[in-house]
Amino acid sequence: MLSPSLSTIGRSAAIQGRVIYALFMREVLTRYGRHNIGFLWLFVEPMLFTTGVTLLWTLANASHGSSLPIVAFALTGYSSVLLWRNMPSRCIGAIEPNLALMYHRNVRAIDIFIARILLEAGGATISFITLSVFYIYIGWLEAPEDVLTVIGAWLLLGWFGASLATLLGALAEKSDIIDRLWHPAAYLLFPLSGAAFMVDALPVGAQKYALYVPMVNAVEMVRDGYFGNHIRTHYSVTYVLFWCFGLTVLALAQVAVVNREITPE
Repeated sequence: MLSPSLSTIGRSAAIQGRVIYALFMREVLTRYGRHNIGFLWLFVEPMLFTTGVTLLWTLANASHGSSLPIVAFALTGYSSVLLWRNMPSRCIGAIEPNLALMYHRNVRAIDIFIARILLEAGGATISFITLSVFYIYIGWLEAPEDVLTVIGAWLLLGWFGASLATLLGALAEKSDIIDRLWHPAAYLLFPLSGAAFMVDALPVGAQKYALYVPMVNAVEMVRDGYFGNHIRTHYSVTYVLFWCFGLTVLALAQVAVVNREITPE
């Protein structure tokens, strides 16, 4: 028999799970509606972006400094960008349109952030899996050599994006400048994120500086799991974990401040 404290925690977790699910479905209906293909846009949209970039890179015969086929390189790179970059954009300004819901004592800022993060992560993940299976089926891509490494890297990148999104979403409630700065920052971070280059292709002196960017390590890990000994990768799991833990602590601290300052409409 569960102790009273464990029983209470279980009930609270069940309530918050239902809250997050309700907020998730509300976001799906609000963003995609019931018309056309509706919620399918959740993963069709990132699929179109990734496929478009893949085709452009292929037609342009873009050089990426490795022996990988351009399709494989673009899929692993741009899908990774969609995973971490879209989360902050959805969490910044997420509180204001949901202020009326904050009257309910079980609805907190973190629930709103989690619902939006799950929506973005789900879309990017389904897109990545679907395109991978399709490209493998038509022979454009080989099956991953180490699926567990790919999954681990994907989860790390998702954790990084979620913690960054929560932190920026909370900070944006205090200052509009976060929203104004994030959009140009997201575009500037794209070429630095490892999506468009391999660390091993960089000059030796530049490699250590590239690895200071946490997303580069995660993208290298994704490619290591996909292509194994066919390429040489450079990354540190410990470094990415350090960033994830640090951003998570900062994010939760800022969310606690936001919860105290929110005035429901």
